[in-house]
Amino acid sequence: MMAAAAASLWRGSAWQQWRYRIVERFSVSQTNIVQVAGYRWCLITSRGFHSTVYNPNEKTFDKILIANRGEIVCRVIKTCKKMGIKTVAIHSDVDSNAVHVKMADEAVCVGPAPTSKSYLNMDAIMEAIKKTQAQAVHPGYGFLSENKEFSKRLASEGVVFIGPDMHAIQAMGDKIESKLLAKNAKVNTIPGYDGVIKDADEAVRIAREIGYPVMIKASAGGGGKGMRVAWSDEEAREGFRFSSQEAASSFGDERLLIEKFIDNPRHIEIQILADKHDNALWLNERECSIQRRNQKVIEEAPSTFLDPGTRKAMGEQAVALARAVKYSSAGTVEFLVDSNKNFYFLEMNTRLQVEHPITECITGLDLVQEMIRVAKGYPLRHKQADIPINGWAVECRVYAEDPYKSFGLPSIGRLSQYEEPLQVPNVRVDSGIQQGSEISIYYDPMISKLITYGSNRNEALQRMEEALDNYVIRGVTHNIALLREVIKHPRFIQGDISTKFLPEVYTEGFKGHRLKDSEKMELLVIAVSLYMAERLRSQSFLGVPRISLAKPNTKNWELCVQLGDTTHSVVASCQESIFFVEVNGRKFCVTGEWNLASAVLSLQVDNVQRTVQWLSRDADGNLSIQFLGTVYKLRVLTKLAAELSKYMQEKVTKDTTSMIRAPMPGVVVAISIKPGDTVAVGQEICAIEAMKMQNSLPAGKTGKVKAVYCKIGDTVAEGDKLAELE
Repeated sequence: MMAAAAASLWRGSAWQQWRYRIVERFSVSQTNIVQVAGYRWCLITSRGFHSTVYNPNEKTFDKILIANRGEIVCRVIKTCKKMGIKTVAIHSDVDSNAVHVKMADEAVCVGPAPTSKSYLNMDAIMEAIKKTQAQAVHPGYGFLSENKEFSKRLASEGVVFIGPDMHAIQAMGDKIESKLLAKNAKVNTIPGYDGVIKDADEAVRIAREIGYPVMIKASAGGGGKGMRVAWSDEEAREGFRFSSQEAASSFGDERLLIEKFIDNPRHIEIQILADKHDNALWLNERECSIQRRNQKVIEEAPSTFLDPGTRKAMGEQAVALARAVKYSSAGTVEFLVDSNKNFYFLEMNTRLQVEHPITECITGLDLVQEMIRVAKGYPLRHKQADIPINGWAVECRVYAEDPYKSFGLPSIGRLSQYEEPLQVPNVRVDSGIQQGSEISIYYDPMISKLITYGSNRNEALQRMEEALDNYVIRGVTHNIALLREVIKHPRFIQGDISTKFLPEVYTEGFKGHRLKDSEKMELLVIAVSLYMAERLRSQSFLGVPRISLAKPNTKNWELCVQLGDTTHSVVASCQESIFFVEVNGRKFCVTGEWNLASAVLSLQVDNVQRTVQWLSRDADGNLSIQFLGTVYKLRVLTKLAAELSKYMQEKVTKDTTSMIRAPMPGVVVAISIKPGDTVAVGQEICAIEAMKMQNSLPAGKTGKVKAVYCKIGDTVAEGDKLAELE
C-alpha cells in the first residue's frame, strides 16, 4: 500500500522530476521503509506541512559537526537523522545540558560561556572536528556562519563547509564588497558609501554627504546586530560607537558602512538555492517587515504586497547576483521595497536564515537537506518552473523579552514550565529549549520559532492566534502579547505594513491588549469563575467533602472583582460545574473543563470560546490571567473583604527619577559620568550589553551625579542600582 501511494504521488505530482515524493512532517510519528522500482525509500508520516525525498542510497556524509547552539542545531540534527547522518554538537560550559547537546550523537565542550571563548573559538572548534573525525561542518546562522577565515581553515584540513565557497562568503558576506558586486551584476542598489568608515568624524562627514537619515551598519554579519539609524551628527557619532562595538562583539569585525536610509520601506527577501554545476533557483519571497531594533519579529511567505511581475524581477536579480559570485548552497538576498514596488539590494546572507521554515512550508523543500546535497557535489533536483507557492506560512519569533520595554528588552531566568502548542493543527515549533532550560545573558534571547501553515493567509493567521494562546512559557518574561496583538491588528491583516510598523502603531510603546467593553466583561466573569472553582475544589479531596468550621454558601456568592482602578459588584452561583455570574446587572454563563491543574483552560462565556492561562493566585484573592495574549492582574474579594479593604493604607509611590537602575540583565560596557558631574535629561549615564545588543541608559532628569555604583565589566541584574542623582 505504501509503494502504491509513493507511485501514485510520482504519477500525479506536477514535480515529476522528483522521482518519488515522500511525505515528511515535522513531529515524526511513524517511519516506513518501502521499495519502489528497485529503490528503498524512507517514508515518514506525521503532522506538518512539507514534502521531501530522503533517499538512503544517496551517499553524503557519515558525520557532520554543527558549529552553533540552540534551535538551529536541533533543526539541522532532525534532517541529518532522516538522512542517516551522525551529528556532533559543540557547546560552552553553561550549555552542557542544552537540548541540542542531548539530541546529537556526540558533543564537545569548546570553552566558557562568552561567545568569543566558545562558539567563536575557531581553535577549539577545529580541535573538536579532529577529535570526532567529522567530515563536514554546518554553521547554522550567526557566529562563524559567514566567517571566511573559518571556511578557509576547514578547507585546509579537508573538512567540507556546508555553505558557499570561501570566495562567495568573502564577496557576499561583506556588505561593502557585495554592494559593489551587486552594482556590476545590474542589481538595484541603495545610494551610500561603499568604503570602510575609519572613525566617528568620518562617519559624520559621509552621513552629511549622503543626506540624513542614514543607516550605519556592520560590514560583516547581520541579524540586526551593529545597526543604527542616524538622523543627525550626534546620532551618527553615537551610532558609530555602538555599531562598531556590537559588530566586534558579535562578529569579531568592527568595520562599518553607511548608506541612505529609505523611510517606510518593506523588508522583503528572496531565498535562493544554487549548486556547483551552475544551477540556481529563487524560492519565492519572505515578507520580514515587522521588526524592532532592525531585528525581525514576524515573517510570512509569500508577501501580500508583491505581484507576480515584481516577484519574478526580484528573483531573477537575486539569481544573477548568485551567479556573479559562483554561489553554491542556500542563501538569501534581502531587498528594501518602497511603496511603488521599487526594490533595492540590501545585503546577502550566505547562510541559512532564521526564517527559512516558512519557505519550506510553501515550497515543500527541506533547505538543510539541499545544503548538504550541494556541499557533497550533487546537482539540484529541481528547475525554476517546479517551485510552487503552495499555501501560506507565518513565523513568529518567540523571545525571552519584555515587550513593554522598547518592544522587547531581554529577560533571563529558568523555564519553570514550558509546553509547546503542538496540539494546534499545522503548527511547527523550532526550539532548542525545554522545561528547566535557562535563558542567560550570554546568548540571543530567542525561545523558539513558532510557524503555522494554512491553505491561505487567513487560515495561517488563525492558527497562529490559536498557537500563541496555547503556548505555555513560565519563568521568564516573553513577547507573546506583542506577537498576538500584531497579527490581530487591522493594518497587519490588510497587509499595510513597513519596517516602521511597531513605532507607528504603538506610538507610546506597547501597552498590551486594550480590552473592548465586551472583552472586559468576559475577563471579569472568567476571573470570578476561576476564583469560585478553586474555592469549591478546596472544599473537597478526592470527591470527599473536607471538614469545615462553617458551611460554605455555594448557592449565591456576593463578590467584588477589581480590574485596574475599577471595582465591580458580582453575584454568582454554580450548578454542576456551570457558573452563572452577574456583573453590574448583566448575566453570563461560563462552562468548560475545570481542570485547574492544567496550564491552559478552554472556556466558553455565553458560548464565546476563550483560551486562558491562569498564571498565579494567592490567598488574598489576587489573580494573574493571560487573556487574549496579555497578562491581566485582578483581585476577587468577598463583599465583606472588599468593604474592609477600604481602610487599608495605600503605598506611597516613590520618586525613581533620581536612581538609574538596570532595565535588564547584562554587562556594563561603558560609563559616561562620574560623581560630581552635572547631567541633563536624556544624557547617557552608562551602556549595558545584553544578549549581544548594546543599550544606552539616559538620565531621567537634570541633576548632579551623587554616586556611581558600577564599573565597566560588571554583570548586573534587572533592577540593580547603577548610578544616583542628587
